[in-house]
Amino acid sequence: MADLEKGKKLSRVAWVLTFIVYALVLSMGKLKEFMPDDLDFSFLPPFHSTMNALVALCLIAALVFIKKKDVKNHQRSINVAMVLSVFFLLSYVTYHITMDHTSFGGEGAIRYVYFFILNTHIILAGISLPFILQTFVRGYTGQVEKHRKMAKWVFPIWLYVAITGPVIYLMLLPYY
Repeated sequence: MADLEKGKKLSRVAWVLTFIVYALVLSMGKLKEFMPDDLDFSFLPPFHSTMNALVALCLIAALVFIKKKDVKNHQRSINVAMVLSVFFLLSYVTYHITMDHTSFGGEGAIRYVYFFILNTHIILAGISLPFILQTFVRGYTGQVEKHRKMAKWVFPIWLYVAITGPVIYLMLLPYY
């Protein structure tokens, strides 16, 4: 049974979290100015890339489970994907407020491929965040039909973002 009152409250929380994340990501460059120079978080890119890859695996597992009508394991897979996404975000922000930007050094056609993947990844990650959270809230509060309708288009975007994160990392690996 749907808990609409809880859904409304959690939806507000999701919007607040969205704006906090946006503010944090948009202010990463400014926050860097206040960080000590001797911090070294250069080990984080493989970690947050791994988190993204694991999120992708969880999303695929969630899809398989829901296709089999195994709602409990679907929920577990999505819960793990959400937790891993939080770890990713913490790692990503920590890295970018403490370390210098890594530039892609490839030339020719691969450069266009890299920037296409990077730009679509960034844009879709930013756009999808509130929808991922709202889809989660709707599933969590038993609003199954609304959850299903949103998930049909949110899922492939989230999966694309989760897959392209490690692809970007691998393409940048020679330049770290």
